[in-house]
Amino acid sequence: MLRELSIKNFKPWRDTGKIRLAPITVFFGGNSSGKTSILQFLLMLRQTAESPDRHRVFHPGDDNTQVKLGTFRDLIFGHDLSREIEFDLSWNLPASLTVTDPLTSKVSEGDNIEFSAAVGSDTKGAQQYVRRLEYSLGQGLSVEMERLEADEELNGYYQLRAENYDLVLTRKAWLPPSPVRFYGFPDEVAAYYKNAGFTSDFALELEEQLKRIQYLGPLRIYPARSYVWSGETPEHVGWRGERAVEAMLAAADRSISCGSNRRKDRFQELIARSLTELGLLHSFEVRPIAPHRQEYEVMVRVSGTESLVNLPDVGFGVSQVLPVLVQCFYAKPHTTLILEQPEIHLHPRVQTGLADLFVEAVQSREDGADRSIQLIVESHSEHFLRRLQRRVAEGRIKSDDVALYFCEMRQGEAVLNPLRVNEFGDIENWPTDFFGDEMGELAARMEAAAHREADDK
Repeated sequence: MLRELSIKNFKPWRDTGKIRLAPITVFFGGNSSGKTSILQFLLMLRQTAESPDRHRVFHPGDDNTQVKLGTFRDLIFGHDLSREIEFDLSWNLPASLTVTDPLTSKVSEGDNIEFSAAVGSDTKGAQQYVRRLEYSLGQGLSVEMERLEADEELNGYYQLRAENYDLVLTRKAWLPPSPVRFYGFPDEVAAYYKNAGFTSDFALELEEQLKRIQYLGPLRIYPARSYVWSGETPEHVGWRGERAVEAMLAAADRSISCGSNRRKDRFQELIARSLTELGLLHSFEVRPIAPHRQEYEVMVRVSGTESLVNLPDVGFGVSQVLPVLVQCFYAKPHTTLILEQPEIHLHPRVQTGLADLFVEAVQSREDGADRSIQLIVESHSEHFLRRLQRRVAEGRIKSDDVALYFCEMRQGEAVLNPLRVNEFGDIENWPTDFFGDEMGELAARMEAAAHREADDK
């Protein structure tokens, strides 16, 4: 699970400051206030790790990636190529990592890693470089690579340093070349040092963490009358939710409970129950069109009706919330889900129910263990926020398990305001006009009504 993130000089952000990432983290704010850029940054890191080009420091994206951010000039704050993108990312490991020095048998161990890096480019923005990268394991071992720039002959080579660990060179004159992407130690590090093999473990842990990030966008695909499933187990429901039905079929044998001491439901039963609790449907079923066929249909019944109908024949909101619901419970343990405007096209009552759905998702258990799901959400919904506050006040979720932020633009740069939520669910530093001027609108309406009544007399 991601713990903290900070970013400097990325898109509208000169400096986000430290962002605490909780099991449920929500970014609010107006349009073009910078909140989407924070999500895009994490997705860019993931798609860079997935890129086959080991020499590309950042992969801003193309037609086949989740985000498409343009050139390095487009990434840098103020389009100023003299700046560097700097960031820190820390996360909890699913299992503790142990590093043993093969020369001294000294053991370093930790259950969390912090990574930081600084990335710049040449004056034209064509060639990116890593100026510095560093990993820290727990409160002990740390290792850093830093670019040598003072000596022209050594420009492009790097110095390797470690704390609480004695690195031993096989030959004093050797200096490693540039890192792999923004985070990986080059193969020469393990060759040049007698006891630096652990550096590849750090890079692998970062890759694994980035692979655990999944994304569902705001524009979900329109429902179909039939779906083809050949038995494959998809990794996720797709960026637009296009594989939600396949995921449900693949998870047919899974049983999940929505918290400790809660009953277990088979996957499709859990989805059906959740849709009913959201007030969208009375019943829900995925079934084969005919025996021994790979085509399936989603049949539903709306409250107050007797007949089953195909999914496209009911309100659009069902098809929009279904991928969100499936993804929350389909994701593997320790997954971080990035959800962009999950409330889009939903009735306010359903937006309210999403908060309960997300609380259940982060508290869910499978095979006797916590699933440790993390949700990072961009939202515009006051209804969603109010229900989340209520659940904190009721003790259904701890205030420490919720992190809320308000983004706004000030003098051409994005500013992040952490919202302080106390144990009673109150936001102690509510921003002015958070969801518009509600009291101002009420006062203006009352004044207008009074004027009209006076005119009618």
